[in-house]
Amino acid sequence: MRKVLLLMVFALAGTITYAGGYRVGVQGQRALAMGHTGVAVVNSAELGFFNPAGLVYLENKLTISAGVSAVFSEVAWQNEATGATARTDNPLGTPFYFNASYKLNENLALGLSVYTPYGSTVEWEDDWAGSHLVNNIALQAIYIQPLVSYKIADFFSIGGGPIFVTGSVNFNRNLSRTLTDIEGNRANVTIDASGVNEWGWSVGALFTATEDLKVGLNYRSEIIMNAEGGEADFENIPNTPLAPFSDTTFDAQLPLPAELTAGLSYQLNEKWLLAFDFNRTFWGVYESLDITFANGVVSENPRAYEDANTWRFGAQYTATDKLTLRAGYYLDESPVQEGYFAPETPRNDSMGFTGGLSLEVTSRLAIDTSFAYIRFDEVDASYDHYVDENGQNIPFGGTYKSVAFIPGIGVTYKM
Repeated sequence: MRKVLLLMVFALAGTITYAGGYRVGVQGQRALAMGHTGVAVVNSAELGFFNPAGLVYLENKLTISAGVSAVFSEVAWQNEATGATARTDNPLGTPFYFNASYKLNENLALGLSVYTPYGSTVEWEDDWAGSHLVNNIALQAIYIQPLVSYKIADFFSIGGGPIFVTGSVNFNRNLSRTLTDIEGNRANVTIDASGVNEWGWSVGALFTATEDLKVGLNYRSEIIMNAEGGEADFENIPNTPLAPFSDTTFDAQLPLPAELTAGLSYQLNEKWLLAFDFNRTFWGVYESLDITFANGVVSENPRAYEDANTWRFGAQYTATDKLTLRAGYYLDESPVQEGYFAPETPRNDSMGFTGGLSLEVTSRLAIDTSFAYIRFDEVDASYDHYVDENGQNIPFGGTYKSVAFIPGIGVTYKM
């Protein structure tokens, strides 16, 4: 019974990983306004994230792009069979970015890029029907990347550099659907790991086919975050030998998948720039998460994610010498397979509608703004791998509706 209960408690501990719902595509206001296209768009230091090969083509010796976004999101859940409903009460998310590029000469540029491609918070209302799976989860991963951009020929350049990642996770769930202490408080566990550091890399190439047509390619490596000595804190545990839970530590591996992006931009005329990006995220690395606890218990948490694609479209219109308008659209596939839809990652196929503008305040400084409205497909789905206190798989499902609105502001400085 002890072993069954321990496995039941940690059967979904794998939810602490950065799953599909936590890929945050807001790495530049100009790019986001154009559907988050940018692998072949040379207009700011945002290239540090999208394709560092393009930094050497920036006109100015020093270019800086920095900004922050505000993520407002909500998920609604309903089980039509029981009539139960619930909503999330997610706090404001604030992903940010900082990119800088410095041209040493016409053929060589150095850069620095800091960004948050993974990180989100989901908080379900108290005592909801799925609290045995998740109450709340908070994730963050910050990427810090020094960059080199080199022009091999007037029409071709390469760029890239190592990536240092630092991350953290905090996750809380009830131990079961019924377990309480003597006062009726639900028994729960909080899993926390911070200061998780790892290394990766990225490389890109930019080809100028004609004066108006550019083609870009960028690859960002898979990074496996090794969490060692994380803390597991148990609360409201009943005083009974059938619930032998005590605070302990754990080790786990948290996968951040590789990404490949290919795209192009076309200068239609003096006013219009069009862009397209295709992104492939290799979520197949997230098959399962093995967690080893200090007491020797090992939990295998199945996820069986699939590789997923995103198609992005953007347009830029130069209205005046000081005002540039942008708009975009993208279609984003979910990596979650049938039977693996867990409420800590309410992640279904989505469409993003974006827009924004840049206003040149001085010859050196511009204000960049963007907004994104993300509409997720309504989905009736379940997670079929929860193991209850009797060792049985108990599916949990329902209808999920999700929506997000993301306004953002940034600056571009040139010298």
